[in-house]
Amino acid sequence: MAHTPLAKLLEQWEEQAATKEDQQALTCTINTADHIRLKALASTYNLSLDEVVTALLHTSLNEIEQQMPYVPGPHVIRVEDGENIYEDIGPMPRYLAAQKSLNK
Repeated sequence: MAHTPLAKLLEQWEEQAATKEDQQALTCTINTADHIRLKALASTYNLSLDEVVTALLHTSLNEIEQQMPYVPGPHVIRVEDGENIYEDIGPMPRYLAAQKSLNK
């Protein structure tokens, strides 16, 4: 499809529709100062409060996953380029197992 302005708009709408189908409501309590900060971000960028919270939560979860430490265990699980790769006994395996369990 040509990337005309209308084609781009249709593409955006398709992405938004797919995203909305896969969303779940979440209620949480935050302190007043954080609520004000969120509302200020929404106002600054002309977004809804839900859009700001959703984007921040998504980005934060991705960052947390990237920052989870690898803790080498005692068992070699494979060898790559002559280097032993040890099992991860840090939080990531437990996190992935919990995700898998909750995704059933």
